[in-house]
Amino acid sequence: MKKTLISLILVLVCLIAINTVHGATYEHEVEAKGVTFAWKVDGDTLHGKVSAKTKGWVAVGFNPTDKMKDGNYILGYVKDGEAEVVDHFGNKSTGHSADDKLGGTSDVTLVGGSEDGGMTTIEFTIPMDSGDKYDSALSADGDTIVLLAFGPDRDSFKPRHRQYAKKTVNLSTGAVK
Repeated sequence: MKKTLISLILVLVCLIAINTVHGATYEHEVEAKGVTFAWKVDGDTLHGKVSAKTKGWVAVGFNPTDKMKDGNYILGYVKDGEAEVVDHFGNKSTGHSADDKLGGTSDVTLVGGSEDGGMTTIEFTIPMDSGDKYDSALSADGDTIVLLAFGPDRDSFKPRHRQYAKKTVNLSTGAVK
């Protein structure tokens, strides 16, 4: 009986650890043009996961005003089993730069990443409102414009997107327009 109880406890601890290592459980998901973005709002934090069939970068952007301008972009890729993620700002209608190179701060936290069967997945968290002038404040209620994109099969943020899409979502309910 005692061995069975100890075994059960060990199994539960392992299951909890596996869930923690692989990131959050996501409540909502949107897919467009081969890119999937899943998310969960937890208080003042957005937990996100972006995936696409590529061996290059994947990205999600929030609330641009003119094409890419003024949007907050999270880009990531996996190289040799190690994930990398960056926080960018749309400083032009067709371009973006790293927040910290513009005088802001990188406000993205990498949770994990994988590249399996040609599918790249990046998991991250960002504050809903970082206070950085190079991040748009996100609102859980109301409309949020979401840009989804992925690059060619190259582990670099330099190549332009191979595919992109724009959706309007409600971050709280998951409703997609």
